[in-house]
Amino acid sequence: MNAAKANSIRMEFEDNGVLALLSGEHNQHLAHIEKSLDVTLDSFGNSIKISGAGKATKTARTVIEDLYRRIAGGKCDDIDKSMVEDALRWAVNGHQADAVTAGESFDTWKKKIVAKTKGQNDYLKLLRSNEVVFGLGPAGTGKTYMAVARAVEALKKREVERIILSRPAVEAGERLGFLPGDMKEKVDPYLRPLYDALYDMMPADKVDRMLASGEIEIAPLAFMRGRTLTAAHVIIDEAQNTTPVQMKMVLTRLGQDSHMVITGDLSQVDLPAGQPSGLAEAVSLLDNIKGVGIIHLSGQDVVRHPVVARILQAYEAGQKQQNTSK
Repeated sequence: MNAAKANSIRMEFEDNGVLALLSGEHNQHLAHIEKSLDVTLDSFGNSIKISGAGKATKTARTVIEDLYRRIAGGKCDDIDKSMVEDALRWAVNGHQADAVTAGESFDTWKKKIVAKTKGQNDYLKLLRSNEVVFGLGPAGTGKTYMAVARAVEALKKREVERIILSRPAVEAGERLGFLPGDMKEKVDPYLRPLYDALYDMMPADKVDRMLASGEIEIAPLAFMRGRTLTAAHVIIDEAQNTTPVQMKMVLTRLGQDSHMVITGDLSQVDLPAGQPSGLAEAVSLLDNIKGVGIIHLSGQDVVRHPVVARILQAYEAGQKQQNTSK
């Protein structure tokens, strides 16, 4: 690949077949890169000319190089929009997209779950190397999805005997008695993201059988007291809404051959005014404790619609400005 300088870059490729896959039907992938980076891509023969602002043209070149290497290296037989989005995300954040394919991944029954950002890659490493992991960050960063992926992989490989899913059942306390139905029906609406992730990684009939057998257990936080959780992968979701007493209680449930992942967004605490978050306290107390990993994901790690990432980054910038002005 040859590249000129300044605001116009010409790239030449050896394999026209690979270039055709990269470009997509009717050049749809190139058009998506153009729109995302505000550049112009002119394709002719075995070359692509990139025109635009200096930084944007370099980013576009990185995206195209990474996608070309993935196809030419046999890492994929085709390119879809999600792969283009992944390459764009990594390049915009200053990282090589190839780091994804060389980085961490989890094997589930239905598919391989691969990190889509550097933050997610770091998160996956923590999930493999620590008994207790705190995954913090806004919605869309994959903190819950990746926790479920690690749990499903551990169950598939029989590293654990069961998965236990739990979270505060309502925003300001676990008022389960005011909800209709049995215990499962009371808690199910609050665990929908966890269920969705399970069904995305496992055949539906297997999920249903494991729920019936107890290999996958739904355990409301209030019902965790007094238990010792052995040979289990435990996920505590939406943990920003736990009280300090609840958080200490659940952390001390961990038994032999078990792992626990606590996820939450400290900017979305729904506890009553004046009630401290157990997640915030735990993160401050357990930093640098052996066997405990803590990661703070950000707007750069959002893998939903690109505008969601930009919205969250704007909120993060505004929060930093407020903290500076205080």
